[in-house]
Amino acid sequence: MYQTLTFLHSSFRWLVLLSLLYAVFRAYKGYSSKSVFSKTDDSVRHWSATIAHVQLILGITLYSQSPMIKYFWKNFNTAKESFDLLFFGLIHIFLMLVSIVLITIGSALAKRKETDREKFKTQLIWFTTALIIIFIAIPWPFSPLANRPYFR
Repeated sequence: MYQTLTFLHSSFRWLVLLSLLYAVFRAYKGYSSKSVFSKTDDSVRHWSATIAHVQLILGITLYSQSPMIKYFWKNFNTAKESFDLLFFGLIHIFLMLVSIVLITIGSALAKRKETDREKFKTQLIWFTTALIIIFIAIPWPFSPLANRPYFR
């Protein structure tokens, strides 16, 4: 089960990134061109948040099953000295939770705004902030924080 979760979580991140990048692009384009917030824009907002929530569920399930995380919490005083363990035990999950909260708030606020321009602006600000945090928290192969391959 752990290997399957690792694969799903690693692969699903690409869908999260693509959906958020597309949502940010549409929000920027809509805001800058003063477009109407269409049903398509609303669907992109909704599905981007939903995809991020599915990834969160996969991540939390993986977190609860990970032998590395179990070791980290059982041996916290010694494990916190290893930055790799600290990254996955605390930093990664904390930053990802913050980003999901930002996406959720941004999606809810954008949905409730009165004007189309406000909807685009709200989505653009909240989703971009979350996307930046996600880019920082992903263990890219080139990351100085922790690195993993693009696909596992």
